[in-house]
Parts: sequence; C-alpha cells; structure tokens
Amino acid sequence: MAEHFVQPPHWEWYIVGYFFCAGLAGGLYVLATLLRITGSPRNDAVVRAAFLAAFPLVVACGILLTIDLGQPLRFWHMMINTTPGDGGLNFKPWSPISLGTWALLVFGIFSFVSFLLALWRRGSSTIFEVIGSVVALFLASYTGVVLSVSNQPVWSDSWAIGGLFVASALSGSAALLVLLAHWRANSSWSEPRLDRADRYFVLLEAALIVVFFVTLAQAGTLAKTFSGVWLVMWILVFLSLIPALLGSAGSRRTLSAVAVLVGVLLMRYVVIFSAQS
Repeated sequence: MAEHFVQPPHWEWYIVGYFFCAGLAGGLYVLATLLRITGSPRNDAVVRAAFLAAFPLVVACGILLTIDLGQPLRFWHMMINTTPGDGGLNFKPWSPISLGTWALLVFGIFSFVSFLLALWRRGSSTIFEVIGSVVALFLASYTGVVLSVSNQPVWSDSWAIGGLFVASALSGSAALLVLLAHWRANSSWSEPRLDRADRYFVLLEAALIVVFFVTLAQAGTLAKTFSGVWLVMWILVFLSLIPALLGSAGSRRTLSAVAVLVGVLLMRYVVIFSAQS
C-alpha cells in the first residue's frame, strides 16, 4: 500500500488545457519531422500544416500556464532570478516545474522558427527539426512525469504516466493531422496513412492505460480513480478509442479523429482531477 503525505494542489482546468495543448504541440512537431525524414514529398502539405499548428498550441500553453500561476504578471520570475543580490537565469535542474518552464520556452523557439519557415513554404535543416523533436518529446512526456514525481495518490503510484501521456499525445496529434489533411488540398494521399499511424498510437495508448490501472491496483489506489463519475469517464475514454482501432474511411475517419481528440482530453482530465478528489 502506497503512503502519501501531501495535500492536493487543487489545480484548475487551465492545467488540463496546458497538458492537452503541450501534448498536441509536441506530437505534431515530432510527426512532422518523421514525415519529412521518412515520408514522401506528397506529405509536404501535411508537414507544413503540422508546423503551422504546433506554434499556436505552444502559445496557448504559455497563456494557460501563466494564468494558472495566480499572479500572471509575475510569470517571468520563473525564468529570471529576482532574489536581491542574486540575479541571472532562474534555472533549477532539480525542479520539475523549472525544467518544464524552460522546456516550453526552448520548444517555443524551435516551433516558432518552423512556423515561420512553413509560412514561407521553406524547409529547415533536418538536424534542426530532429533536435526540436527531442525537446518536443521531452515536453510531451514531462506533463506526465511531473505528476509521477509528486507524492500525490494516483499520480505517484504509477511509473506508466509519462509513457501514457506521450502515447496519448501522439495519438491525438495524428488524429489532429487527419482532420487538417481532410480540410487541406493535396493531402488525400497522406490522410489514410495518418489514420493508420493513429491506429498504432491508439493501440499503444490503450495498452498503457491498462498498465496504468495495473500499477494503481498494486499500489492500492485504483479505487480512487474508479470512484463515482471517474469510472464513467474512463469508460468514455476507452469508447473514444474504438473507432480508430476498427479503422474508418471518409467522413467516418473525421469522426474517429474527433473521438480520439476528445478521449485524449478526457484522459488527462480524469487523471488530474480524480487524484485530487
């Protein structure tokens, strides 16, 4: 039986939005880089759409994270040391919050450059995008890892949350790209391939949710995330994955992608708030 010694942080919906947007931004950047490296030139329209969407999502992350601070005008204190007589950058490698703040800033730079190049219809160097993808993966996994390193029931009782959030970010990003491809010209070749990739990511996400449940059961805290309305929401999360696992075409593919995105958001919501209930 796990032991816990802290009060819940009482996070608001802003954090759910931050975790959701951070996962999608990171996932979009990674998928765009993979498509550019290993894919066909016929993927160029989708790659450009992914880079164009990633940066606005990063901006949304910054806004949501700043609002959640309670004193938004002091957001820069997280990056600049304001202690009298001790200036400089406020970087604390031992602090998950500090690492996450700087990861968001660094990834924001990469995504902004790629955003501008996509606007100008020019590609950046492969090395630049690969490095940016490493930072993007860190950001996508960080949102889960920062929960695991707490001493909060549910969050600290499973080593699978980081991997689950990465798989969920990739499945949600692939679903979002399916929607973007559906609405863009010259993307018909990419759409079924993105749908197939999303199926693999969804399968991985479903497997990691099961692992998450098993680890919580071992820690004795599974009942906490299965109590009351949370069980209903977990059922909805699994239902949202079924269309993608079965495969679809045409308008059904679009509905399947929407269902995956809703499931990605619901999963983060229930993980965050069931632990605080």
